[in-house]
Amino acid sequence: MKVPLEKGNDLRNATDGVDLVLITTPDDEIINVVNQLPRTETVIAHVAGSMRLDVLKPHVNVGSIHPLVSLPNAILGKERLLNNAWFAINGDPLMKKIVEALGGTEFILPDEYRALYHATACIASNHLVVLLEQVRRLADQVNVPFEAFLNLAQGSFESLIELGPGDALTGPAARKDEETLQAHLESLPEIEIPLYESMVLEAKRLATNTNDLEE
Repeated sequence: MKVPLEKGNDLRNATDGVDLVLITTPDDEIINVVNQLPRTETVIAHVAGSMRLDVLKPHVNVGSIHPLVSLPNAILGKERLLNNAWFAINGDPLMKKIVEALGGTEFILPDEYRALYHATACIASNHLVVLLEQVRRLADQVNVPFEAFLNLAQGSFESLIELGPGDALTGPAARKDEETLQAHLESLPEIEIPLYESMVLEAKRLATNTNDLEE
């Protein structure tokens, strides 16, 4: 294994004596790196969730491996990558071997689904963080510890895992309690209303779909 290359390094000999060059740059830098790599039999792969394999052309042996894991820093990232992580892979069979070496679980992700897959990953991870940041802001306004609401969120997440989204949903939107929902809107700071309203709309849709399935 060679020492990892960094920005500004000469890449002309990057493929010498290695089976794989793994590109871990920001997405918009991948093409720049690809164009500097010599064309050899070495596998060239990227870890970008939304990028297709054709970004690695004209190289022939190519692959992609995207960890479906939140990596906020190196320490947590290392722990999570080695803790039964899921990986989206495509291309060269070496991708599957990497997942096996990390003790993870792989699934094949065709190029045509990559953008939608990555959008879904952002909802599951990034958007959840944004939603809980709204909770933190509002918790501060009512002088209730944020940790109390995190405990509530954890319970809801456990219900979601055990019961599925429809049966895990509780609250005024699920009960069609319009009076309570209106009271919520009247109490919220104006800047917080759009996100709340969008979540209420989705909660109502989930409740309706669940009821339709049960009838």
